[in-house]
Amino acid sequence: MGGGGQLISVYPEELTFEFELDRPSYCNLKIVNNTEHHVAFKVKTTSPRKYFVRPNTSVVQPWDSSTITVTLQAQNEYPPDMQCKDKFLLQSTKVPQSTDMDELPPDTFNKDGDKVIEELKLRVVYMAPSQSSHGNSEEDSGLTSSRSLEQCSDNLSMLKNLSIEEIQTVHHLKDERDAILQQNQQLQRELDVLKRRRNRKRDAGFSLTFTAFAGLVGLMVGFILNLMFSSSPTA
Repeated sequence: MGGGGQLISVYPEELTFEFELDRPSYCNLKIVNNTEHHVAFKVKTTSPRKYFVRPNTSVVQPWDSSTITVTLQAQNEYPPDMQCKDKFLLQSTKVPQSTDMDELPPDTFNKDGDKVIEELKLRVVYMAPSQSSHGNSEEDSGLTSSRSLEQCSDNLSMLKNLSIEEIQTVHHLKDERDAILQQNQQLQRELDVLKRRRNRKRDAGFSLTFTAFAGLVGLMVGFILNLMFSSSPTA
């Protein structure tokens, strides 16, 4: 399910985080350009110290899409009734094709003149870890439960032989592994963006080189023809 306006659509239309104490949580938003124009977007939040947004500004090519990763920083206490009042604002506007997606002009989202700035408001939802399995079929739930029980049994057997410090180390390593996997996914997306930008620059460079080469050939042909006519004997 998603929402949006004339310029862009966003999927999903709310940010859902699996909330656990002292652990970061992640949510991906897909931004889809609904137009034949280049569209810049910017993400704002009412709680900038709690969330890390990457990228928080960028440009989406015509009929293309971009993925935003929002990280909820590790929290040391549960919110009342697991309710969250934080809000996100997604602004978007048309920009020239030559706009650099990594260095948007400071006034890109200023509401002045005839510039159209679309704004989408997104709410935040916190979900307990046990809720993440809801919506699965009975068969999937049974298989998952069976596997979970087997894993828990194995884990308990292993944990009996570990000290408190070693158990804490295991949890810490698991958190680091999850964070590294998330960063690898984000880096892969950024690499794809860089490849697209390089291909666009390469195409532009080829067009300029071809134009210059064609002009040079034209000049040489004209010079040769002029030389031939000027050197031919007159009747």
